[in-house]
Amino acid sequence: MLLSRFYPWETADSVFSIDYEKLYRLGYRGILFDIDNTLVLHGADSNPAVDDLFRRLHALGLQTLLLSNNSEERILRFLAHIDAPYLAEADKPAPAAYLRAVELLGLAKGQVIVIGDQLFTDVYGANRAGLASIRVDFLRHPGERHFGKRRAAENLVLWCWRHSPAYRHRLGGIVK
Repeated sequence: MLLSRFYPWETADSVFSIDYEKLYRLGYRGILFDIDNTLVLHGADSNPAVDDLFRRLHALGLQTLLLSNNSEERILRFLAHIDAPYLAEADKPAPAAYLRAVELLGLAKGQVIVIGDQLFTDVYGANRAGLASIRVDFLRHPGERHFGKRRAAENLVLWCWRHSPAYRHRLGGIVK
């Protein structure tokens, strides 16, 4: 099915609602994170909750890498309190950066998962690279209602995903 190239393996409300212990038990050892609208609002610095999330992930034995289309300057500002490698200006959804990230982590593709907010970049790129993915709801400012044509198209794709049992919940329910 044509739309399946945009289907995530799972969805979650936020990066904080994912059961990372279960991901570890499933054999995942690395996470490629998008930054903007996934971990923080677009352009925002990291915050104590995100910093703590990375500390918890690393304590679990999970490696993390930021995979972003942002500039190195933006990523380094975000990483002020986080110890994680990154790939800047990744040209997502092209699969090359995803595969380079897996290589940098020293892991097999089956041990790495991508977490991001966009179907047409994060998830599509993960699928093209042969990686599992979790699409999280994108972060927005309180009261923000407008979300653009791309997000409307994503909602249509997600509706189709929800009605395609073979593609849903391929991680067996990793949402807390």
